[in-house]
Amino acid sequence: MQAAQERLADMRVVLVCALLSLLSLSHACPKECNCNSNTKVVDCRGQGLYDIPRRLHPDTQELYLQDNRIRGLGSMAFREIPFVRILDLSNNSITSVSPTALLGLRTLQRLSLAYNSLRELDKRLLGPIRSLSHLDLSHNSLWGLPGAIGDSLRNLSHLGLAHNRLTRLDRSLLEALTHLDSLTLRSNPWRCDCQLIGLKLWLETYLFKGGVVDEVLCSQPEEMKDKDLQKVPYQLFHSCMATSYHYLFANIHHLENERLLRGHTHGNHAHPSSHAIHVPMAMGEGFGGGGGGGGGLPECEPKQRHRPVNLRHAIATVIITGVVCGIVFLMMLAAAVYGCAYAAIMAKYQRELKKNEELAAAQGADHAKADEKESLENAIA
Repeated sequence: MQAAQERLADMRVVLVCALLSLLSLSHACPKECNCNSNTKVVDCRGQGLYDIPRRLHPDTQELYLQDNRIRGLGSMAFREIPFVRILDLSNNSITSVSPTALLGLRTLQRLSLAYNSLRELDKRLLGPIRSLSHLDLSHNSLWGLPGAIGDSLRNLSHLGLAHNRLTRLDRSLLEALTHLDSLTLRSNPWRCDCQLIGLKLWLETYLFKGGVVDEVLCSQPEEMKDKDLQKVPYQLFHSCMATSYHYLFANIHHLENERLLRGHTHGNHAHPSSHAIHVPMAMGEGFGGGGGGGGGLPECEPKQRHRPVNLRHAIATVIITGVVCGIVFLMMLAAAVYGCAYAAIMAKYQRELKKNEELAAAQGADHAKADEKESLENAIA
């Protein structure tokens, strides 16, 4: 009986050893890579890889995959290494990244996707990652970044966007990067129109707080080509204000015409035949067809009638304009009050100065008379 128990114990030891051996083999270093078990670094650079290597040790903290031929990242591509902190995928041929490619990498701090062929990033890509501090997306073909991705970049200290195809950048995305220390934006075809005023304002605040940025050179329009956005005076954006005013007045005109048209239509409900004739005429006038009168809607406004969002835009624009006018009025009033107060103070100062001069003159005259009297008395004596 005792011998049987000893044999059973020996078999258990052999089984445990076999399992440990299989486990170690399952996480052996891939043959294309160099692994350092002490530093937990896996180096797979320049090996001509077309995919992420398998059988990576789960304790891997740094994975270098640059200078390969990887073309895409599938869902949970790095599920074997959940504790990786540095992931370098630069200088590959990556054109697509699954929204869940980085799922599970909650400790990722540095990610480089530079020198690839990315055209866009899904807003969900960095969703579960909150520890990312360094993101390099330079030398790609990105047309833009989704504004919602900013929620995942709140702890970012460096963002590289140089050498892409960016023409504008969402200001709400930038304002979410409250810990950003450095930003690269050079070599993008920035379109310096009204849409880029938000970036210019953000850059001024960012630089004032000590942030570092390289340059934003305008590519369009032609009159601003090769000019640094930070040095472009605000006077060159006056057309944006004029456009806003034209938009406001056009919407007000459109709303007034709609109100008149609705009132006329409601007034003709008792006369179906008249209503049936007038509406097609109004529509014909709106589209420029045979109306001939000035009372119809402008050519583009029947299309706007199907978009009620214009009403909200018009109301919002009127409110904003009213607020701006109110602020300007208050500033002018404050300036007038300040001017009046300053004038009163200066007048009082001048009066006191004149009074002091007259007093000094009177005292001087008294002293002169006293001296003259004294000298006369001395002469008589």
